[in-house]
Amino acid sequence: MATSKSTFQKRQKEMKRQEKARMKAERRAQKKLAGPSEDEPLMEPLTGPLIDPEGLFSEPDPEN
Repeated sequence: MATSKSTFQKRQKEMKRQEKARMKAERRAQKKLAGPSEDEPLMEPLTGPLIDPEGLFSEPDPEN
């Protein structure tokens, strides 16, 4: 009878996993409907090259 107990445990584990996935999808949907929160800044699309006024991004030195 060990196999039926094993099968039952596997089924319970799978059901728990599916429920967790369902809850996660529900939370995502709620978050999407709510839109960005006040703490989250809106994302701005990048449309051109980055400007580096402080010179932090420089070309790598050639290793030759």
